Amino acid sequence: MELKNITKIFPGVTALNDMSIALQKGQIHGLIGENGAGKSTLIKVLSGVFSPEKGEILIEGEKTHFSNPIEAKKHGITCVYQELNIAKDLSITDNLFMGEYVKSKIGLLDYRYMNTKAKQIMDEMGQEIEISKLCGQLGIGQQQMVEIGRSILLDAKVIILDEPTSSLGEKEAKLLFEIVRKLKEKGKAILFVSHKLEEIFDLCDVVTVMRDAKHIATVPASKVTKDQLISYMVGRTLDNLFPKTPSKSGEIALEVKDFSSVGQYRDVNFQARYGQVLGFAGLVGAGRTELFRGIFAADKRDSGEVFINGEKQDIKNPAQAIKGKIAFMTEDRKLQGLVLSESVMRNICLVNLDSLKKGLLLDYKKIKKQAEDCVSQLRIKTENINKVVGELSGGNQQKVVIGKWMNVDADIYVFDEPTRGIDVGAKIEVYNIINKLVEQNKCVIMISSELPEIIGMSDRVIVMRSGKIMAEIDRVSDNFNQEDIMKAAWGGKL
Repeated sequence: MELKNITKIFPGVTALNDMSIALQKGQIHGLIGENGAGKSTLIKVLSGVFSPEKGEILIEGEKTHFSNPIEAKKHGITCVYQELNIAKDLSITDNLFMGEYVKSKIGLLDYRYMNTKAKQIMDEMGQEIEISKLCGQLGIGQQQMVEIGRSILLDAKVIILDEPTSSLGEKEAKLLFEIVRKLKEKGKAILFVSHKLEEIFDLCDVVTVMRDAKHIATVPASKVTKDQLISYMVGRTLDNLFPKTPSKSGEIALEVKDFSSVGQYRDVNFQARYGQVLGFAGLVGAGRTELFRGIFAADKRDSGEVFINGEKQDIKNPAQAIKGKIAFMTEDRKLQGLVLSESVMRNICLVNLDSLKKGLLLDYKKIKKQAEDCVSQLRIKTENINKVVGELSGGNQQKVVIGKWMNVDADIYVFDEPTRGIDVGAKIEVYNIINKLVEQNKCVIMISSELPEIIGMSDRVIVMRSGKIMAEIDRVSDNFNQEDIMKAAWGGKL
């Protein structure tokens, strides 16, 4: 499949500008670029969601036009989007065969055949799951395997994987890579979109870089360095991926004692200090997010105490947590961090409305100024502050979430997976925000599944496994390295 000189224009925005890319049989083609570079639009042109204003789409050398995704699917093109398209109330079989149901000779759905085929496909991918199980009962990784299973069922020629590991743990990601390599061996053309450069080098044969809606370079992955790719992406060199500033250990800001919630975490005790970044590491399902949702009172806990500045707090809901000067940037920006149907301006003012009043009414001049300042300081790419936040790229949505909490006069900032799904340039902007908070002697807690990020930005690291703390490692310790952190995350003793 080949796109030649594709241009796609939306009101006020050129989303693709003379973009070209060629996908070959038996090849894994990486696609990278900053948020807003045009990757999502390119994917939607490839899969028939958008029709371009200019340019050509060629399949096996023949010029083609898609009016919708169904036509693209008929030509053997499938896409597994970052936001999974799963019917959670239906079984694995029903999700695999949706739109492709097989009927028996008497006109009824042939579940005997479909169940057998579904079992075969899931077994091929190393998923020993009961195929009658509802997809809502599966983990994110297994749901993603169901999505990929659809592509296998359709015998797709071109498979597009959009940020496929963004919600996966290391073990699940390795399994996914094995499946992708098997698909490559079967002659499939695979477009692998990722923000993780180590994945590009590990998996891809070639890589295309986009910037500002344009094609910048297509190079063999084995003949390019990480620094060169970053330079292509952002138009400048980034000498330090983790610009950590020196920090000083201050007084204890937050202390958690004997925190437990059945099935989530148990007997958790830790301290977080002012002027430091405390990192929380662990595998997917270790209980880190659940722990902080309990501290923030977004979810109920069974037992435990919270102390802020040495004083015991009875936090019963998030509003009380905010009054206790805790800010919590949630992991799931779409479901928990933003109101996607509302504007950038409305989202930015969500948690500090009380400070934006003039008498009993909201002061829209203040709200507007706050939003404009936030957009400027965080370099949020948006046409204006009235743009619906759901229409922004993932990285810019993340910046809106951060901006929302920056307007709260908090002392303790919890960042849960702050750079998930955002590009290298945007990541560095997030790290600089963290540095600025540390310089202001704030207490910063960062939950991350990316070990280089944990090591690059943390002063201390707490490692969790199955809801328990396995290790606490100081930056000056000999154990402050990826190997020992992973050892603790897998249950080993340091």
